[in-house]
Amino acid sequence: MAHAAPTQPADEPATSAQAGASGTHRSRRDAAADEAHRSFLRMVSHELRTPLNSILGFSEILQSELYGPLGAPQYKEYAGIIRTSGARLLKLVNQVLEIARLESGAMDLDLRPESLDHALDDTLDGLRDEITAHRVAIRIDGQGALPAVIADARGLRTVLSNLIQNAVIFAPEASTVTVVATQAGAAVEIAVMDQGPGVPSHDIARLLRPFEQGENALTRRSEGAGLGLPIVDLLCVAMDGRLDLNSAPGEGLTATVRLPAA
Repeated sequence: MAHAAPTQPADEPATSAQAGASGTHRSRRDAAADEAHRSFLRMVSHELRTPLNSILGFSEILQSELYGPLGAPQYKEYAGIIRTSGARLLKLVNQVLEIARLESGAMDLDLRPESLDHALDDTLDGLRDEITAHRVAIRIDGQGALPAVIADARGLRTVLSNLIQNAVIFAPEASTVTVVATQAGAAVEIAVMDQGPGVPSHDIARLLRPFEQGENALTRRSEGAGLGLPIVDLLCVAMDGRLDLNSAPGEGLTATVRLPAA
């Protein structure tokens, strides 16, 4: 008697098809989730920034007494407090949105050759008042002949601004924050060094987590949500670079950004 030839289990093709369909559905769900995330960010950006801009604008008008004196001097002082608080809240909103965009990969970056000299000039112009208030000097080694990098223009300035601002906040009065940029093969290393109190080596990883601070929350002298360094870290990765932190108690902190050389 002839024996029938063995056949493949009938459910194997169906299983492969199901696996393909499952992968397609999963991809569609991921795409839908990404789009929903971007829509949420756009909505939050508009709904929070619009009233905050109104608060900032009208409080500035009141503080400057544009349409006449307010009467009691306390009103002008209170208008200044409202404006300062609104600006702080707007900065926090912008930082949270930037973290969300970077973590979701929704940040559009335009990587091209960028002059470090120009980027540092723009950064220091934006931080001039804060640098003056903290009575800290900024020294840029080799200024005027710094190497160029491949980076996003806005992203590079955000990185430099956050690092220099962080250094200025923790630097003692009358001290110097030093910026050094050197080319190392196909990369440029930008180091920002302060003379602040520093942090223990085991605390460094914590500084790169959002909403963390290098000081005890009860004694720290800086304001902010601890988003500056995490934003720098994520931006560096997005620009094909990296951020390294080195510190020790009493020895200040050195933040080194490594980006592709132009």
